[in-house]
Formats: sequence, C-alpha cells, structure tokens
Amino acid sequence: MPASSVKEVLAPALDSTSQPPSLFDGTTRLYISYVCPYSQSVWISRNYKGLQDKIKIVAIDLYNRPAWYKEKVYPENKVPSLEHNNKVIGESLNLLRYLEDNFEGPKLLPEDPAKKEFAEELLTYIDNLNKTVISSVKGDVAKEAGVAFDYLEMALQRFEGPYFLGGIGLVDFAFIPFIERFQLFLQDVFKFDITSGRPNLAKWIEELNKLVEYTVTKADPEYVIKSHKKRLLGH
Repeated sequence: MPASSVKEVLAPALDSTSQPPSLFDGTTRLYISYVCPYSQSVWISRNYKGLQDKIKIVAIDLYNRPAWYKEKVYPENKVPSLEHNNKVIGESLNLLRYLEDNFEGPKLLPEDPAKKEFAEELLTYIDNLNKTVISSVKGDVAKEAGVAFDYLEMALQRFEGPYFLGGIGLVDFAFIPFIERFQLFLQDVFKFDITSGRPNLAKWIEELNKLVEYTVTKADPEYVIKSHKKRLLGH
C-alpha cells in the first residue's frame, strides 16, 4: 500500500504573469501540467510513494508558459521536470526511475529479473501505443487501434494479478494516463469501447480507479475529449 494518502490543495498553474518560486533553495519541486499525461505518470508515482510532503507540485500553464521556466529551470521548456539537489532533470520515464532510485516509499519496480525485463519491454511500447492509436483515427479505428489494446490485454496475462507485473507499480502508472484519455476520446467520437472483449484491460482500469493516488490526478473528461478532437481531428 502507498506510504501516504495526504490530501493536498493544488495551486493554480503558473503562467507568463507569474513570478518563479525560490529556485534551488533546497525545495524539491515537480514541475507538471495538470493536463499532460507524461506529467501525470510521475505525479501518480510521487503520490503512491507517499512523497507529497517531500516533493512540491508546481503546475505550469503550457498554453501561456512563464519565460522563467525555460530560462531558469528547464531549457527544454517541457514538463515534467524535477528540481532536486540543485539540478533539474526531465523526461517522464527518466523521472519515474529517478523517483524509484532516490526516494523512499513503496518499490515500484520488481526485483525479479523476468519481471524487470518485461517492464522495460512494456515501457518502450508506450510510444507505439500512442502512434498506433493516433494514426488509427484516419482509418479503421476498431481494427487499427484495437491491435494496440490487444497487445496490452495479452501483456496483462503474463503474470498473475490485475496489474502488468502482478503487483501495482511504475509500468501501470506510466500507461494509465494514456489509456484514460484514449478510452474517453475513442468512446465519444468513434463509439469504440477499448475494454470490449478485453476483460484483463477492463479489470486493470477498474482496479486503478480505486486508487486515490491516481484518481486525484485525473484530467477533466470534457477537456480530454475536446482537446483530443482538436489535436487529432482538427476540430
């Protein structure tokens, strides 16, 4: 179980009118966007490891970014990034591993070599999942996107338990933000239920939705659908 379920009050996202926090003052800060799936995966992991008091959330408005973020924090000007021990690192998968290696709390990666190897295989599949689903909107969604969800259905059979590696962990937190969004968008626009005929995927989603450390990070469904329509369909 997670080490902490601290209920926290999240501040509004900082925009171009905002002043920077007291950078590199010893505070560990996770810079995210409340609507970014890559940010969400790290945010969930931070919550599950019980690090709410150790890692401060700082939200950035991606549509009106403060200039200081690029100039003083992270030159890549992307989220998520982590300010820790007088340095800033980025890229969501790097940050997931960094949290695992540098902070206390429940372990998110297994010790078992076979499970570790499968974890790496799954993590490399996230880009394929995104590309497959996104390209499918121009063709036969159920057939083309279905291939990606079939892969996940089979992956969830590899080890006993409702999660990818049996017990809950980093791989689940890496995937769920994308599944959350695709499930909403594909159902709304194409009436394609990603869980139909995929009981393992349905159970996995159901179990994760029982986890408050995840549910507090979920994006507004209406925003998800609207933003995906605009980005993927042009309207």
